[in-house]
Amino acid sequence: MGLRHGKAIPLDIPAGGAAASLGALNTAPILPGEAYPLGATFDGLGTNFSIFSQAAEAVELCLFELDGSEARFELPEVDAYCWHGYVEHVEPGQLYGYRVHGPYDPGRGLRCNPSKLLIDPYAKALEGEVQWGQEPYSYKLGGDDLTIDTSDSAHVMPKAIVVDSAFDWGSDHPPKHRWADTVIYEAHVRGLTWRHPDVPAHQRGTFAGLAHQSVIEHFTKLGVTAVELMPVHQYVHDRRLVDLGLRNYWGYNSIGYLAPHNGYASRPGHRVVGEFKSMVKALHRAGIEVILDVVYNHTAEGDHMGPTLSFRGIDNPSYYRLVDGDPRHYNDSTGTGNTLNVRNPQVLQILMDSLRYWVLEMHVDGFRFDLAASLARQFHEVDRLSAFFDLIHQDPVVSQVKLIAEPWDVGDGGYQVGNFPPLWSEWNGKYRDTVRDYWRQGGTPIGELAERLTGSSDLYQANGRSPFASINFVTAHDGFTLADLVSYNDKHNEANGEDGRDGTDDNRSWNCGTEGPTDDEAVETLRRKQVRNVLSTLMLSQGVPMLLGGDEFGRTQHGNNNAYCQDNETSWYDWEHMDAELLDWTRRLIGLRREHPVFRRRRFFQGRPLRGSTQVEKLPDIAWFRPDGAEMGDSDWTVGYAKSLGVFLNGSAIPDPDAHGRPVLDDSFFIVLNAWDQELDLTLPEARWAPHWKVVLDTAVASPNDGSPPLLRAANRLAVAGRSVVVLQSVNAPA
Repeated sequence: MGLRHGKAIPLDIPAGGAAASLGALNTAPILPGEAYPLGATFDGLGTNFSIFSQAAEAVELCLFELDGSEARFELPEVDAYCWHGYVEHVEPGQLYGYRVHGPYDPGRGLRCNPSKLLIDPYAKALEGEVQWGQEPYSYKLGGDDLTIDTSDSAHVMPKAIVVDSAFDWGSDHPPKHRWADTVIYEAHVRGLTWRHPDVPAHQRGTFAGLAHQSVIEHFTKLGVTAVELMPVHQYVHDRRLVDLGLRNYWGYNSIGYLAPHNGYASRPGHRVVGEFKSMVKALHRAGIEVILDVVYNHTAEGDHMGPTLSFRGIDNPSYYRLVDGDPRHYNDSTGTGNTLNVRNPQVLQILMDSLRYWVLEMHVDGFRFDLAASLARQFHEVDRLSAFFDLIHQDPVVSQVKLIAEPWDVGDGGYQVGNFPPLWSEWNGKYRDTVRDYWRQGGTPIGELAERLTGSSDLYQANGRSPFASINFVTAHDGFTLADLVSYNDKHNEANGEDGRDGTDDNRSWNCGTEGPTDDEAVETLRRKQVRNVLSTLMLSQGVPMLLGGDEFGRTQHGNNNAYCQDNETSWYDWEHMDAELLDWTRRLIGLRREHPVFRRRRFFQGRPLRGSTQVEKLPDIAWFRPDGAEMGDSDWTVGYAKSLGVFLNGSAIPDPDAHGRPVLDDSFFIVLNAWDQELDLTLPEARWAPHWKVVLDTAVASPNDGSPPLLRAANRLAVAGRSVVVLQSVNAPA
């Protein structure tokens, strides 16, 4: 029985009746409970349930047994549109959902339908996944969305799970790496470990697999300081993909913002929460931060013809941005059919509650916000001071972790690189495009290249930001892998089932003379060198480098630049056939960055000596050189395109002290980039810059010499191979 304002009402129990435990609950009263916190909160004796809906006329709590038996309780109280009730003896592991009674009037933006079981937006864990058919839709498939469908969806819907938040964190604490010392590794939970030979079969593709000692050792030996995980919020596999025999592999299709995706659990049910926490604890123990890629701009419910899974049936006009004057349809600045309504206080609340939950309860160290420009849209235009960013900046929890924006969406004016407020770092799409163009000889203005190498001060300095505002990347999940960037001119997405319409055509790639796999050793040699060139440019640029998982050992997607639906060998990391030589190179390269703070400055270069410099130090903090050894003048910066560039980094002119307030001193470096296909006859800078140099990196040499490299005198000539990077370190010893 349920209660309506203290009076018992009969409940609709499916044929066969509820299981014994539900039968017992059915005779117990449902108490008023509390409006907050939202979601299902277990207190040791029972569980409080609360859900927001301004559109509802009544809300039923539905409890389920594993066999599908259902008991319904009408929530007896509503305060500030939060419908709530308390049920004794409901414990962790209990499956539940909601049915919302109210108007179904799509023309007015109202889509309540009590025949559809709804996922709690505050669910901490979910059991099962959507089984596609008529039932998840609130209208008859094949018709329009104006006439309601009353088929019951409970048996085809995931169920929320009551969880117990207790966990022994022990001495866990966030590594809190400074931004300037951070190296990010973008990874996919499933793809990373599905083929890893050391991970037990039952843990592959799971949070437990990612926490395996062999995987963590790979991270630590590589030298990365943070793992940025592609979406781990509960997401939905789109019906279109399932019908094609595919899956939503990437996971940018969220439906539960507080629930770890159950497809990444090695153990079923609510234990996924503890498994995620154990993963974070293990990574923290190794000094590795955990950053989550979060999708707060849209949900898996799609456009007006999409399914009714949660938000749509709970309170459509509150949760989604509807078209002004036509609330049947959705504003879509994400390209997915809908956009969350961040103008609504309740939407802002769930986003902030979700962020705080993942920091406080799950101990994550930061977030990367997918299509973040959508979150900045107060009305139509992008407003970097929108309410969402105001809330984050004043929040004592969220403002203290790493915040990364993907600074664009697909709406008008959506490309906002450089326009996010202080505290935020951004995926720097201009860095990606510039570096790709330079190494494929696509024509890069020399000034543009210089800006990207030095932290993009043109984008970030004016509003008080630092070089670490720039998350530098050349490849990411969206697009070619690095191996494919140098092997394909065109995308090869046939397996996606979209006739090549999906994925960008703006790849800025170069196949080195042959499309795809080849037996031509000259082409293969050039490709390997180009990979080293890109990695070297990335790791030696000012800003925060982000490495796409698998690029360190040559992972390929065989030319697919949009493998979002490829949950197979196309996307899974192939550990058995890794390029060990490239892996060793990448480790050395990251180690060079880690050992030398001149590559990790916290302030932009000034191009002049520091105030109070000694006589020896009276050199600018950075200088640019022509191949003839002379400093570049104004006329050299106006030539437009250049295929070679030399830059001097002064290790004695680092303005920021260390953590103990002591000056930071480093060797000086001279970096030469040569994108010409011909050898460059270079003259080294004169002796006042450094009396002697030694080569510490040369991308034309696959296996660096571990011995002592020969010393080179100032002003001597140096042959730099075509399409290569050479890094020289200053040496004060006599030749």
